Amino acid sequence: MRIPFGLDEAPLGDGLLRRATPQSPDFGQAPSGDAEKGHVVVDSLKVRFGGPKDGTVAVDGVSIDVEPGEFVSIIGPSGCGKSTVLNVIAGFTPASAGRVEVDGKPIDKPGIDRGVVFQQYSLFPWLTVRKNVEFGLKTQGMPRAQREAVARTFLGLAGLLAFENHYPDQLSGGMKQRVGIVRALVTSPQVLLMDEPFGALDAQTRVVMQEILTNMWQRQRISVLFVTHDIDEAIFLSDRVYVMTARPGRIKAELVMPLARPRLPEMTSSAAFQA
Repeated sequence: MRIPFGLDEAPLGDGLLRRATPQSPDFGQAPSGDAEKGHVVVDSLKVRFGGPKDGTVAVDGVSIDVEPGEFVSIIGPSGCGKSTVLNVIAGFTPASAGRVEVDGKPIDKPGIDRGVVFQQYSLFPWLTVRKNVEFGLKTQGMPRAQREAVARTFLGLAGLLAFENHYPDQLSGGMKQRVGIVRALVTSPQVLLMDEPFGALDAQTRVVMQEILTNMWQRQRISVLFVTHDIDEAIFLSDRVYVMTARPGRIKAELVMPLARPRLPEMTSSAAFQA
């Protein structure tokens, strides 16, 4: 069931419509994504853990669709299977039944067409920020000079170029997560999968990270599937939001977000956002 999110009009003022531009002097420009790729289809997905008699059905009959370049969120109570859906698309968890495809290709394992950002920072502590970002490019065989240049471009986009030679333990939580996002984007995936990436951050840092992510996505325009339990976060970031029920997780509703872009944090207190 697709539902417009209670907004017939979104009369946002000029102050809310200006493009959000981070103040970092090294805020760079990354290549834009392929607007024709990144189509995610999940059709009647079922995931069971354990045996047929004593197992648990985590997800039952879930169908979602992410169009190329679209930002879509999944929300729902803890344990409803949001992360399970994401892990199936990532290729980490097998589907028990149903169809899962990216650009028409069935998913049965991880692939370079999908980048993943977790709530845990998952950086290599023995590598510098730039070397962490370069890691995926190195495994793909990109020459050293080229991967250094690409990594520095993306670090500039995230306002992290000044920290390229720092180690993860020298960074704040928000900065570590920025590195994680950059590392996922630098290999030019068609789809970015994000599993509650800001859940461990304080409220102020979370708002900053949402704005940074929005800016990076607007430049890249790849497809994003974002898992969160925060309804305000989902509304602020997304084009559409899928709402899941408690376990076994099913899709309860699909909400369309008619808020104009670009979006700034202060719009969360506007009448249009609160409607």
